[in-house]
Amino acid sequence: MELRLDLHIHSERSFDGCMSLSEIVALARERGLNGVAICDHDRVLDEVPEFDDFLVIPATEVSTERGHLLGLFVREPIETRKFFESVTAIHAQGGLAVIAHPFEHSTDANRLDDVMSWLDGVEIWNSRADRKNKSANAMARELAQKWKKPVTAGSDAHVPEEVGGGVTVLEADELSLSAVKAALLRGAKQVEGRRGRAMCVARSQKTKREKTNAGVKRRVNGMLFTVKCALQDFTTREDGWHVMDR
Repeated sequence: MELRLDLHIHSERSFDGCMSLSEIVALARERGLNGVAICDHDRVLDEVPEFDDFLVIPATEVSTERGHLLGLFVREPIETRKFFESVTAIHAQGGLAVIAHPFEHSTDANRLDDVMSWLDGVEIWNSRADRKNKSANAMARELAQKWKKPVTAGSDAHVPEEVGGGVTVLEADELSLSAVKAALLRGAKQVEGRRGRAMCVARSQKTKREKTNAGVKRRVNGMLFTVKCALQDFTTREDGWHVMDR
């Protein structure tokens, strides 16, 4: 059966997220998805809801010195912030370690060559990644092809508008965690998505400032950032829906 999954979404449990899990599930259903991975920053879901016709994949996004890692199919927090220890901890839970938006902040195509053998996959579409580096997703795809790694796509949604902006299309035996994990390791059929709006990033940064009781300087900088994002959206033409084979 063909499944459409957004494998990178943040809930209100992230320091910059605002959506409840029930809201995420409802939005994903409305947008034709069969499941989502909840990848909150350095946290996991306390309980993973189960549905007959929709899959919630327990996951986390771990901040390490080599970039962000998605730990898919993990139920316990990853306590370390060191890259190799994080990958080991993800694998110890039977999870998959996927490098997230590897070139959002870098144009060095070789910067991850020394760690690629440790990874289970590469996120080659992230709806936020191209905002800073226009080639971020294309470079991630080239990295996956170079190392023959499975690929994923995710919206990196922090606000409702973004849910479903990155879609991993899989052929799986059934709608279950084990079947989806096996299908990911076999390889996605394709990934799809649209580039997100800069104002979505501004909104999630505002949420972060509110949750962390930001001081005056951060609030002022935040207002300036919001203006910058608004101008970026105003001057950037939307380029539609992208479909990438693996």
